[in-house]
This record gives sequence, structure tokens and C-alpha cells, in this order.
Amino acid sequence: MNHPLIDQIERTGYPAYSPRREEYKVDPLGNEVHSGDQILVLNDDFFLTETMGAEAIEVLELLGASYEIAK
Repeated sequence: MNHPLIDQIERTGYPAYSPRREEYKVDPLGNEVHSGDQILVLNDDFFLTETMGAEAIEVLELLGASYEIAK
């Protein structure tokens, strides 16, 4: 398991810092969520799906999480 900042750099080529940082949200697992990203929403929490394993996604689906696109 990589640190979320390393995953961010590998995915985008840039560190998590951005002058527009206040426009982004961070999920409970520490992943930055940008507009247009697919997320799973459960109660008041949201999770970036691209960083989650299939089993974690399945558990959230069983708990009633819904798929949405981050705004």
C-alpha cells in the first residue's frame, strides 16, 4: 500500500499541492477528490473509487453506498 501522496504523483505527475487546493475535497482515507471523479457515497462520507480495491467497493455497495460523480 502506497502513501496517498505517492499515488497522486504517480497518477498525475504532480504532488497534491495546488494553488486551487480549496476547490478539492479529501475523502476519509486521505485521497484528494476532484470534480469529475467517481465516488461512492455512504451517509455523510464519500470515497474515491479508483483508489479502492474490489472488496472494499463491494462492502460499501452492500452497506448501501451509491455511485456519484464528484462536483
